[in-house]
Amino acid sequence: MTKRFNTTGVCVPKKHYMVDISGKINEIEKLVDDEFYFVINRPRQFGKTTTLNELYKRLNNKYKVIRMDFELIGEDFVSEERFCNTFINYMIRFVNVDIKKASTFTELSYAIMDFTKDNDVVLIIDEVDKNSNNRLFLSFLGMLRSLYLSREQELSTTFKSVILAGVYDIKNLKIKVRDDSEVRYNSPWNIAVNFNVDMSFSESDISTMLKSYANENDLLLDIGVLSKEIYKFTSGYPFLVSRICQIVDEDLLAKNKREWTASDIQRAVKILLEDKNTLFDDLINNLENNLKLYECLYNILICGFPISYNINNPIIDLGHMFGYLIKDKNNNIAVSNQIFKEVIYNYMISKADTITMSRYNFKDNFIMEDNTLNMEHVLLRFQQFMKENFSTKDKEFLERQGVLV
Repeated sequence: MTKRFNTTGVCVPKKHYMVDISGKINEIEKLVDDEFYFVINRPRQFGKTTTLNELYKRLNNKYKVIRMDFELIGEDFVSEERFCNTFINYMIRFVNVDIKKASTFTELSYAIMDFTKDNDVVLIIDEVDKNSNNRLFLSFLGMLRSLYLSREQELSTTFKSVILAGVYDIKNLKIKVRDDSEVRYNSPWNIAVNFNVDMSFSESDISTMLKSYANENDLLLDIGVLSKEIYKFTSGYPFLVSRICQIVDEDLLAKNKREWTASDIQRAVKILLEDKNTLFDDLINNLENNLKLYECLYNILICGFPISYNINNPIIDLGHMFGYLIKDKNNNIAVSNQIFKEVIYNYMISKADTITMSRYNFKDNFIMEDNTLNMEHVLLRFQQFMKENFSTKDKEFLERQGVLV
């Protein structure tokens, strides 16, 4: 089977070119060995499921591991009895032993205590935030917390480690009530330790995937230069790294396999910026559904306003959670990578074009009611003019410097 770069679903080593994440798996395995409970809280398409898959294979060699995906059992949250039955069925499936049925969380907790009395069992749940606005989910977390605290007091047994994975931070939950308003609850998941494993790809990480590709295709690549160029645009965001490589291999050089150059990476970035993919769709949807986040990004990208980084600010925290915002060297917020920066910028300018540019050809549209000049309209129109007429004049310089236009 010929390997390929993968940007959809889980990555499988025998099928796909992959970054060597064994070092990251080692760090996570240490947390499990130390019996910690934790949440892998990372943005969309950041390698969470692939990491969990590799971790599962590693842990399965020494522990009994139960693996669930809450996206698959959304309908089972309609009642406590149905959820408990589903949970028991997953336990039976993965550990291949008979376990007494349960219809309440109390009965489920007894079943877990009985089974873990003589077994080290690890529970892994992916897409855990898919049902985090459900009161039943709170009760489930509360049960796990109670069992954990009892274990620490040597009153009972429970899972050796619990790993929850998703985008949203479940330590602070918003639960919808009957009138569709939202009430924020303190999550019972305050037993979790901080998860500080860096799941982004460094230049060194990227080089492991390029080496695998070069060896497989008998190519001599300048791994250092290419890794640096890819990282420059992506800051190691896993999907973006793989997508750039995929475009070079399957689009730019599909008919003529040869050594890659930095120029190939730059061409791939330009194609990616015009790409229609789920990551960019999520980005735009998140901006449209969170007006304050949109305004925050508009202020730093379009207006150039410096905004201090404070993770306790809920808007900044939301942008950080989605993977859009980071702290720069001046302790201000900045967009996390050059590709996101360009996608967001282009989208915002396009919205302004759609709303106002069709009217900019008339003098009156630059004049406000008090007879003063509308400088925002003037500057936007000037920006559009410059981009349309001069953005390709020095193509080689722009590509050499990595400027996205």
